[in-house]
Amino acid sequence: YQSPKSMVNDLSAMGLRHVGYGIPVEMFGPFVTAAVQTVREISQSEAELEAFSWSLDLISRILCRVITEGSTIVMKAINANSAPLLRKAVACAPRGERAAWVLHVQVGTQS
Repeated sequence: YQSPKSMVNDLSAMGLRHVGYGIPVEMFGPFVTAAVQTVREISQSEAELEAFSWSLDLISRILCRVITEGSTIVMKAINANSAPLLRKAVACAPRGERAAWVLHVQVGTQS
């Protein structure tokens, strides 16, 4: 909370790693729910639970945005482990830019 810009950059970098792992954004909702329920069982304070829930919800929204924006057709083909899809994705790029399309993924300031 002391350095929000730095935290968003760190979360964006983690989101890009999740793109490479092939984590679907649909998994974040159940994860947040399970984590909040777990903390609810051990926490005595409603304020702590609300703060944890709010923070985790914000983090999951940032990660979902990064994953959605960072999921290029090339990354989707790589995650599917499909050579035909990768060839098709790279074929969309102009000949002089194909290597850049394969190697470059950027969301915000993270790449």
